[in-house]
Amino acid sequence: MKNVNVQRIIKILLLLFIVGIGAFNINQKNVFSSTIKSKNQHDELIDVALGLNDIPIKKVDVKVLNNLRVIPGGQSIGVKLNSVGVLVVGHHLVNTSEGQKSPGEIAGIKVGDMIIKMNGKQIEKMSDVLPFIQKAGKNGKPIKIVVKREGKYYTKLLKPIRDNGQNNYRIGLYIRDSASGIGTMTFIEPNSLKYGALGHVISDSDTRKAIEVEDGHIVYSTVTSIEKGSDGSPGEKIAHFAMDRGTIGNITSNSPFGIFGKVNDKIDNGVMSEPLPIALSNEVKKGPAKILTVIHDNKVEQFDIEIVSSIQQKFPSTKGIILKVTDKRLLKETGGIVQGMSGSPIIQNGKVIGAVTHVFVNDSTSGYGVHIEWMLDEAKVPIYDYQDKKAS
Repeated sequence: MKNVNVQRIIKILLLLFIVGIGAFNINQKNVFSSTIKSKNQHDELIDVALGLNDIPIKKVDVKVLNNLRVIPGGQSIGVKLNSVGVLVVGHHLVNTSEGQKSPGEIAGIKVGDMIIKMNGKQIEKMSDVLPFIQKAGKNGKPIKIVVKREGKYYTKLLKPIRDNGQNNYRIGLYIRDSASGIGTMTFIEPNSLKYGALGHVISDSDTRKAIEVEDGHIVYSTVTSIEKGSDGSPGEKIAHFAMDRGTIGNITSNSPFGIFGKVNDKIDNGVMSEPLPIALSNEVKKGPAKILTVIHDNKVEQFDIEIVSSIQQKFPSTKGIILKVTDKRLLKETGGIVQGMSGSPIIQNGKVIGAVTHVFVNDSTSGYGVHIEWMLDEAKVPIYDYQDKKAS
């Protein structure tokens, strides 16, 4: 009997795995399948697997806290992100009497490494690096460099060399200490002033690796024009930072679900000034919805979209929503979803359900969105009201 039960469990778990692996294979680009349809089927299978020997199962009903409201965004924002240490984004060759060399590459420093320390001193920005290079070059001694690579720390010895015909010493590395760009505010939690924006991680443009945040800030940005998108060529908002309006808030986290921090004060989008409730992934329906975004100057506007598909996710995951732009004016002016729309909040039935995150390269009218609950969870905003029930 036990063997039969074990076989049943294995078959059920295999079925769960097969049901859960369907995915869309669509070329997509972030903008800075099979859909699992039956939640009930999953629940029943799990219940059977856990309850074969009449073990009582504790079920948990998950609902949104009754008083949870967020202020929808839609504002165009400028993002300035400072990394932890200095990021290596490339190697370059230095001309010497013995030919061309890259001291950094010879020392074993790789693209994507984060330079954390030099000779025991913390490195925070690019200007911290130069004095070590020149001093070590003149003394003919190597620099002891600590780099962070995929969560581990390595110590390297790098000896700068003089560039032929110049007095400066070089290490043969391209480095960067910050990133900036344009995106869209998604929400502000009115009590804590915590916010979420973009809906996806900010990666370095050269290494494609997520930037580890030291600090940063967000400011208002003004959209001056739109490069219209088309199939095979995503469009883009052309905008500039409105530095004269001051900073909106700080950046404390850069995650797969967006950037997060606190705003200095509540900001009004001029369209929906009152806080709105949110919808969990199981509440999102196929059908009409709206997005809030800016396509001219600083004006937030509403545009019609269609929710094509929504996955009822039980665990944090990106790309839970597939959407299509249906608004004739937005299609005429932008061609659909363009870069800079990342974070544009999605509203359905009076609730914030998520944010726009990606555009399909081969169909600029369509793209992905992320469910709002995962952004709120990442922002550490309490959203769940758990109610325990015993299985009957």
